[in-house]
Amino acid sequence: MDKWSTPHLKVVLVGNSGVGKSSMMTRFVDHRFTNMYRATIGVDFLTKEVTEDKNTVILQVWDTAGSERFHSLGSTLYRGAHCCLLVFDLSSAASFSALDGWHTEFLLQAAPADLTIFPFIVVGNKTDLGTREVSPEHVHQWCENLGAEYFECSAKEDIDVDMAFKSAARAALQYFKCSVMDNRENIQIMNREPEEQSNHSASKCTC
Repeated sequence: MDKWSTPHLKVVLVGNSGVGKSSMMTRFVDHRFTNMYRATIGVDFLTKEVTEDKNTVILQVWDTAGSERFHSLGSTLYRGAHCCLLVFDLSSAASFSALDGWHTEFLLQAAPADLTIFPFIVVGNKTDLGTREVSPEHVHQWCENLGAEYFECSAKEDIDVDMAFKSAARAALQYFKCSVMDNRENIQIMNREPEEQSNHSASKCTC
């Protein structure tokens, strides 16, 4: 398939600064990890071609800054997204509590056409630390209320990162297909028959 005809799906990572969004993106796309990350300034993104449900797509992974001073960029960064990953640090209860705000802000700024079907994936990162401040029961209850899938990952140890992104790719592809179908249904093709000319012979010159 030509790369220009391959669906490009935009997946956005949001969450507090330091939860590991950049690490997750780099692990998924480049299969590497480093401890030398610096805070993302504004936004960064990488692309990766993946195949899900026998469909080849170009996944555009957008890593957004978790700092408050970059929140004004939200409308520009979130618009056109096909899926959102809400990322928190399992060892930080504050980063999980902040997801309510990130979820609300994303919906406000992204303004998806149908709020009821837009997909969210919740990711608890840093399982490798071995300590957690958020109970699985609490997270699962929150995700159930949100209607979102939940994954626990470690970008450092490469644990279930691919699984989370593959789920995001499937959800994004489904949302993309629904959006395309909605657009087709909104297009009305009208076929007008040529208007019959009455008194056609009378319109001719009789002289």
